[in-house]
Amino acid sequence: MKRIITVLASMLCLCIASEAKLALSSVCSDGMVLQQNTEAVIWGTADAGAQITVTPSWNGRAYRGKADAEGRWEVKVETPAGSYKAYSISVKGDGSALKISDVLVGEVWLASGQSNMEMPMRGFFNCPVENSLEYICAPAAKEKIRMFTVPIKQSYEPLYEVDARWEGAEPATVPAMSATAYFYARKLNEMLDIPVGIVSCAYGGARIESWTPKEILETYSDENLDKAHIEATEHYLRPYLAYNAMLCPVMGYTIKGFIWYQGCSNVGRHHQFVERMSNMINHWRECWGDTDAQLPFYMVEIAPYRYKPATAVSYASLLRLAQHEAAQTIPNCGIVVTNDLVDSFEMDNIHPMRKLEVGQRLARLALNRNYGFHTVACDSPEAVRCYRLPAGNELGVELTQTPNGLSRWMEIEGLEVAGSEGIFYPVTYAYFEWETRVLRVRSEFVHDPCEVRYGWGDFKPGNLKNAEGLPVAPFNLKVEK
Repeated sequence: MKRIITVLASMLCLCIASEAKLALSSVCSDGMVLQQNTEAVIWGTADAGAQITVTPSWNGRAYRGKADAEGRWEVKVETPAGSYKAYSISVKGDGSALKISDVLVGEVWLASGQSNMEMPMRGFFNCPVENSLEYICAPAAKEKIRMFTVPIKQSYEPLYEVDARWEGAEPATVPAMSATAYFYARKLNEMLDIPVGIVSCAYGGARIESWTPKEILETYSDENLDKAHIEATEHYLRPYLAYNAMLCPVMGYTIKGFIWYQGCSNVGRHHQFVERMSNMINHWRECWGDTDAQLPFYMVEIAPYRYKPATAVSYASLLRLAQHEAAQTIPNCGIVVTNDLVDSFEMDNIHPMRKLEVGQRLARLALNRNYGFHTVACDSPEAVRCYRLPAGNELGVELTQTPNGLSRWMEIEGLEVAGSEGIFYPVTYAYFEWETRVLRVRSEFVHDPCEVRYGWGDFKPGNLKNAEGLPVAPFNLKVEK
């Protein structure tokens, strides 16, 4: 009898296993948000060679695919225009049938980077998100904002699955959502009035190299990829392991574009930044099947912070300069400025609390460039040229993105000039001329100004904005010869 029970139990296990061969990726699951008006990818696993049929409820059409030799399959389905209507998707193959319920169609973005993107609405210890409780206590918006948060993980080999699920925005779930991504999605939803889905994939402290595959890192002479060396490195600084464990499982999920908040861990390596950022972005786009740089990539300046060790040269300023260069030279990229979004007491806090404005500024980039809201200002003014004015003790600074002028010409913080001795003093006079579109500056302490800078320092907050409220990007310019 005991033997019969054992045999029956074994047969039952085999039956269960056979019925469970067909499986869906965790990102292709109940509550998912699919990108509208496109061919969205659904994928999973099955027996090698299994024929897979995917049928969405919005059109009843059958889309077919086949599992490869490793049992992986993917099927593209045509999606309708975004709406709050909940759909379902049936998946059949391997003698099994699965159903994905509560599927919404709208706009989908992937949010990545390090801790300032990871930072949840509930904040980190001693690092709150400003006014977060107001949004946590807001009425449930499960049909408006949904997020799939990839858990922190590392792997030496690429992974194809992750333990996570889609969550709709409500008081029980919002505290764990990325604050920057939540505010980004909220603004898009308000303007577009369709569901917004975010795939949140961020690792606190990660370098660019953390999100770059090993085969690219092998071309960098300064990257030691020996396993013993990697194991001895701080976990958040390790190369390619987050890429394998966190990005690979969601790679290829159909999205509109990327938002990115990272760079602090690359301070001191500004000379490498543009090339390595470009390599990473190009690779990501290729992995999403984007060979024409159509997927936008929007970045956030690194946070103002007293970076350590302190040096005479502000390496954080040089990193920000490299970020802006990357945004200008890499196709279909943009950047938002953050040096006005800190208070003095946050000098030693790498996680500033004002995430609402960061998310909204990212959203304005997308609204203007990708959704047709061309009257929504999105680009910060940037200084492109500095020259001496006829008065001799005044400098003229040419600024972009100032169609209606600047927000102030008195009590400007963070704006400084220096003479030939290289000592900087606060600007005591500033005026933006209507006729020339030039910012005139001088200091009563400098009679032969040779250099002007704004927000230039590891932690040098500023308050100068254009009339649309977008902050001037930090700069350091010498007088043209």
